[in-house]
Amino acid sequence: MKLAIVGATGLVGKVVLQLLEERRFPVTKLIPVASKKSAGKKVLFRNSEIEVTDLDVALAMRPKIAIFSAGGEVSKKWAPVFSRCGCFVIDNSSAWRMNPEKKLIVPEINTSILNKQDRLIANPNCSTIQLVLVLAPLHQVYKMKRVVVSTYQSVSGTGSKAVEQLENEILGKKCDMVYPYQIFKNALPHCDVFLENGYTKEEIKLSKEPQKILQDNSFSVTATAVRIPTAGGHSESVNIEFEKDFNLIDVKEILKKAPGVTLKDEPSTNTYPMPIDAAGKDDVFVGRIRRDESKPKCINLWIVADNLRKGAATNAVQIAEYVLKKFL
Repeated sequence: MKLAIVGATGLVGKVVLQLLEERRFPVTKLIPVASKKSAGKKVLFRNSEIEVTDLDVALAMRPKIAIFSAGGEVSKKWAPVFSRCGCFVIDNSSAWRMNPEKKLIVPEINTSILNKQDRLIANPNCSTIQLVLVLAPLHQVYKMKRVVVSTYQSVSGTGSKAVEQLENEILGKKCDMVYPYQIFKNALPHCDVFLENGYTKEEIKLSKEPQKILQDNSFSVTATAVRIPTAGGHSESVNIEFEKDFNLIDVKEILKKAPGVTLKDEPSTNTYPMPIDAAGKDDVFVGRIRRDESKPKCINLWIVADNLRKGAATNAVQIAEYVLKKFL
């Protein structure tokens, strides 16, 4: 089992390496890949140091699975090349997510749509993954009409340079600016680039990807994405309007049983999800569940997850596990 990690020295790539060990994925040969400027670097895997290689060398080694976490431009160019050589590519970038010919997968929801011909599989946006894991079981019972989501996203979602910016600002050091403004003691309503309609790309991903994953255009999603000065973990305030009315006890029971979801909802003991508690965990946490008193058949809730794990690396490794089990 040859497995390549493209972007092995980045934040997500490092977590993929960690998860392959934790989950005992049966890798016989690991192929860590990074840009030419990372040539000579080594990654630690199963107590061994493995030298990072480039894409051409990795391709010649014919991996069975490749997990891409090196950005959209690399994925656009190289993911099809690897897939044409018989490799199953799991892509973490936004390059292929909305391509109608590629499947957008969250293993707890829709791996059943995959077949052996799907050699390029898209991993959803980190904020989308945690959102749909909560939406999917509720939609099945109550049928969603409209979802309004506001995100509170950590700097790790932007990458290691953004984490460095926050750390340096906390220490009062001058540093390279990844964001247009200071992030320490601040909140930026600006995740990804702005589009002509005034939304950011992140907000559009959140509005489009859930429909594709759930294979249902009968509901709509609108989003505002905000970057906050936390090092890790994304949070979301979500309002859902259903077609059918609901009982809060039933809603909580549904979420308790939902795969990949942990309910943390007890206001009397200040029990609710927080990024600090989600750190290093694979589940998506949901709480602050309450009826929206301003409108019938509406509910408010709060969702938190480790964006580098379930929001990226864990989801990708779970897809790889499914591919290995079913197709290899």
